[in-house]
Amino acid sequence: MDLPASRTPALPAPFAWHGDHVGIELPGGAALFTTRRGGVSTGPYASLNLGRWTDDDPAAVDANRDRLAEAICLPRAAVAQGFQVHETTVRRVTVAPDPDADLEQADGQATALTDVAPLVLTADCLPVALIACGAVAMVHAGWRGLAGGILAEGVTALRELGADGQIAAAIGPGAGVCCYEVGDEVRAAFARHAASAFDGRNVDLKAIAARELRDAGVHEVHDAGLCTICSDPELFFSHRRDGGVTGRQAGVAWRA
Repeated sequence: MDLPASRTPALPAPFAWHGDHVGIELPGGAALFTTRRGGVSTGPYASLNLGRWTDDDPAAVDANRDRLAEAICLPRAAVAQGFQVHETTVRRVTVAPDPDADLEQADGQATALTDVAPLVLTADCLPVALIACGAVAMVHAGWRGLAGGILAEGVTALRELGADGQIAAAIGPGAGVCCYEVGDEVRAAFARHAASAFDGRNVDLKAIAARELRDAGVHEVHDAGLCTICSDPELFFSHRRDGGVTGRQAGVAWRA
């Protein structure tokens, strides 16, 4: 059963609601950032949990992934995903994914293939799409990956795969400065950033990501402006808000 579509927030252009999910179309490709709506999972994983490494029913997760595949008009086997470990590896996907192969450790996926959709899973970390004419990427940017330079690595991956011209980025739903209180270790990791990236004990990961993207040569950066922690709990999974027992939403990109 779907969760009620209550209090659906407005989105800044060029983001738009695509059914239950947040979509964006940019020159060269498109991206979709899922919500927790529209799936079959129950309990703390209700309803569109896409995370296999949760305690959700695997059959429900598979059914949810089929629904995601329908939403992006590609087969489920076309999704390129890694085993995320909060590091800075961005995998260059040059052949169609093997659905039976073990996942490689990687927190980003990039491809020039038109029939492959890079995907990452999040539940407060930032999903960041990189889109250009010729290649696309989706990157999982937690604070460790962000501090380590994963966004610049994503840009490098696109260029190596033959992306032409300008690169655009889309920052999907994730922890906002409104809610992301951190300790000294995280603050120290971003000490090079301006004071505007901090609000007391809180850190603005999205502002930091935007700065990192522009420093890496990204031409335009779009932010969906949605915090997974304080948004309607029926809209997004949040690891921090839900005490670690929660599902995962996805960011997925594909070439136009």
